[in-house]
Amino acid sequence: MAALRNAFITALIALGLAAPMMGLVTVQGPNGLRLEPHWERVAIAVGLVFLGRLALNLTIWRPDAGRTRTQIPPRVEATLSRLGRWFAPVAVALAVALPFLPGVERYTVDLAILVLTYVMLGWGLNIVVGLAGLLDLGYVAFYAVGAYSYALLAQHFGLSFWVCLPLAGILAAFWGVLLGFPVLRLRGDYLAIVTLAFGEIIRIVLLNWYWFTGGPNGIGGIPRPSFFGLDFTPGPDGFAATFGLKFSPLHRIIFLYYLILALALITNFVTIRLRRLPIGRAWEALREDEIACRSLGVNTVNTKLTAFALGAMFAGFAGSFFATRQGFISPESFVFMESAMILAIVVLGGMGSQIGVAIAAVAMIGGFELFREFKDYRMIVFGAVMVGIMVWRPRGLVSSRTPSVFLKEKKAIAGSLVQEGHG
Repeated sequence: MAALRNAFITALIALGLAAPMMGLVTVQGPNGLRLEPHWERVAIAVGLVFLGRLALNLTIWRPDAGRTRTQIPPRVEATLSRLGRWFAPVAVALAVALPFLPGVERYTVDLAILVLTYVMLGWGLNIVVGLAGLLDLGYVAFYAVGAYSYALLAQHFGLSFWVCLPLAGILAAFWGVLLGFPVLRLRGDYLAIVTLAFGEIIRIVLLNWYWFTGGPNGIGGIPRPSFFGLDFTPGPDGFAATFGLKFSPLHRIIFLYYLILALALITNFVTIRLRRLPIGRAWEALREDEIACRSLGVNTVNTKLTAFALGAMFAGFAGSFFATRQGFISPESFVFMESAMILAIVVLGGMGSQIGVAIAAVAMIGGFELFREFKDYRMIVFGAVMVGIMVWRPRGLVSSRTPSVFLKEKKAIAGSLVQEGHG
């Protein structure tokens, strides 16, 4: 009876939400807009909510047994940790061989480039959010700085991609330091609000600084990268002719794929190495408890600034790659939803977990493409998946942690023993 009562109350709440949003649809008629009722949709939605809630109450959430949180048994988590040692090498080998696997077309390679771009952005934000515990909602601003830096330097000064790539990262890191100074005393929600405002300021400046950034028209004709000076053109001096290959537009796509794969792996390698250094341990100490971190003599000012600068630098690298891949950029490519997507990848994958962020990026970006035909429902599915992950795995898909320093033996720590963001 308790399960039925709880399911009935949940169905009533669903009815109140679904009736105005799904039951009444505005339709353009000859005399203007009119409301068209679709009560069958409401009935189906309420029925699914009732049955789903009842099934959960009878299996996982028993109202009469109190609220319990399901956790993976330690033995199973240890087994998954051992399998994770082999997962990364196998995933890298599969990524290297992907363009040449049978049945792989240009669409698959393009999708892989998009996924790897978000993997790199997720790993960059993981330094700020996952390791240092600083909630950043304006990460897309550094992404935009990197993209516009490359586009403007390449067009006005004729610099190549390989020269502009480090310059874009340096400029993005500089803006990361500028953001870090005003927010040194802020934590939690206040920090999130300031970083959100910073992201919007950058976007509005790009939108209104017309003579410099092109405003809403954006910047087009961005130069493409070359392979050690060889352009991917059909001429005699092109890449295909130099190596005796038949010209194909797919050569440039494969080159861009390996370029973003190399940038992502470099980001991962640098992040893992930094985590084992004193600065990485200072980030984790800052994440756990800022007051205790100060009492131990850790310079929190430098710790926060380095986290913002390094995270912004990798976003600048990804932004310059995005600009050269697209050939056109505009402020519409750097809206708040991009920051929200990257942050969702970090949180759902597991804050501080490199493998978890990569899995979440593949699932979310690739999953969006699978649901592209159902554009009216894919955001609903996305929201439902996020709610489910936060209920069953509140610390992300990969919640276990490996200590950066250990005394006797190396072992994973359960996610329930780690309290991210409580500093």
